[in-house]
Amino acid sequence: MSDTLTRLAQVLEERKDAAADSSYVASLYHKGLNKILEKVGEESVETIIAAKDAAISGDCSDVIYETADLWFHTLVMLAQLGQHPQAVLDELDRRFGLSGHTEKASRPSA
Repeated sequence: MSDTLTRLAQVLEERKDAAADSSYVASLYHKGLNKILEKVGEESVETIIAAKDAAISGDCSDVIYETADLWFHTLVMLAQLGQHPQAVLDELDRRFGLSGHTEKASRPSA
């Protein structure tokens, strides 16, 4: 699974220096973080709607498609911020075996 993320992260890094009209990702980078975050929000909503529809219909094809879009755009966001997907995998690995309640309680308060 992480091989796919590694390959995608490499492509996302390469697109940072590309001309805005050369690819969708390059155009997002040129539009800046706010546009990328807008796409993350849009894809989040579409994923939620697809999940609600899947719960009724039993067909999860749209929720899989929308989740892929959401993951993709969050990877673009991370790359824009200079972060690699491995950092997220490391964090998930760190949490493995921890109670969700314990992990949440260990977070600094806002």
